[in-house]
Amino acid sequence: MKIIILGPPGSGKGTRAHIISEIFDLPVITTGDMLRGAIREKTEYGLEAKTYMDLGDLVPDDIVNGIVKERMSRPDVVKGFILDGYPRSVNQADALDEILKAKGIKLTHVLSVVLSDEEIIERLSKRRSCPVCNEIYHLVSKPPKKKGVCDKCGAKLILREDDKEDVIRHRLQVYRETTQPLLERYEKQGLIVETDGEVPIEGLRDHLKELLG
Repeated sequence: MKIIILGPPGSGKGTRAHIISEIFDLPVITTGDMLRGAIREKTEYGLEAKTYMDLGDLVPDDIVNGIVKERMSRPDVVKGFILDGYPRSVNQADALDEILKAKGIKLTHVLSVVLSDEEIIERLSKRRSCPVCNEIYHLVSKPPKKKGVCDKCGAKLILREDDKEDVIRHRLQVYRETTQPLLERYEKQGLIVETDGEVPIEGLRDHLKELLG
């Protein structure tokens, strides 16, 4: 099973990727995590990417494509994979086609998460992140035991720059303009499977197993 997950920021792509990974024993390839790791390590790619991410803009394709190509060269992707957060543009989709073609791999599903902009803003603007261990909290649905402090490592929680409302709205606009054409591309290939972004977490596993099983 070779899956791409598409959806606006904050729509639940990561949660779905994690659950699908558990159900079908597939590796998750998350470009956001790889980019943030590069930022923490202050690599050349990471420092360049940070400028774009802080503004809510997409990281240039050459940076992202290079990271994905390296990851897709590892042997664990042969049996299948879940791409979360990539591709995000037609250029990235073209690059992915070349990467997969070189490995003799074909996509089997493109999971499209559908959720309203207002629900996304509600979710992301109340999200808090631990800058040390990367644990994610939500002021309403998953608050920390002690206000403003990570349960796991005790670090002070932060509101990421890209989780501020004005940046979120900009991110959504960027998403509509650059990623929406991908839905049309993969729809023509018969790969699109839609999932409602508001499916309750307790029913999500059964929902995804039915969609992809």
